[in-house]
Amino acid sequence: MLVSEIAEREQAPRKFLELILLDLKRHGLVFSQRGKQGGYALAKAPSEITIGEVIRILDGPLAPLPCASLTGYRRCLDCDDEEICPVRAVMRRVRDAMAEIVDNTTIADATAAAAEDGVIAGLVTGEDLIPG
Repeated sequence: MLVSEIAEREQAPRKFLELILLDLKRHGLVFSQRGKQGGYALAKAPSEITIGEVIRILDGPLAPLPCASLTGYRRCLDCDDEEICPVRAVMRRVRDAMAEIVDNTTIADATAAAAEDGVIAGLVTGEDLIPG
């Protein structure tokens, strides 16, 4: 799909989408093709791309606090003992619950659920973006 088509369909700024697509391309989730038949397409099947992958690429670690992150860990400056910190313990559980959901939900799953709910009626499904 062309960036302009996506921008129009999603009512999103073109430059914003271009930045997102470049990040996804750098991480191998989409590829681009120049020319008259050009545009962006998924590099893998929608059933092979998890929502967790996309979130981490675009937003970074899932944890709500750096001390609870597995991939972006940073110690809190005001914490005396993070091993017994009740806030960190809760935030680790929040992170783990989020990861359980987003790492086990694919783009195909999300698209199917949204279609069932009528959220994306008429929207191009991920399968339409896979090169033939």
